[in-house]
Amino acid sequence: MTLDARLLDILACPIDKGPLYYFEDENLLYNPRLQKGYKIQDGIPIMLIDSALDIDKSEHDRLLSKAKEESIGLNFEQPTS
Repeated sequence: MTLDARLLDILACPIDKGPLYYFEDENLLYNPRLQKGYKIQDGIPIMLIDSALDIDKSEHDRLLSKAKEESIGLNFEQPTS
């Protein structure tokens, strides 16, 4: 199930408040800065810190590679300070 674009535009990592990659086919939102993943169940992102998945280096590399190959970008640009 695809996330609503308006929802995706405002979702941020609950830990660092930064942008996420959305892997629709894996039902996953991913924060590459902290290597944390957030599952999407029945179209609902589970954005609880205690439910975050710890992503190991090989999976991190795979997800970044996939994002690059499939032109998946972060869901918003983080402001620079």
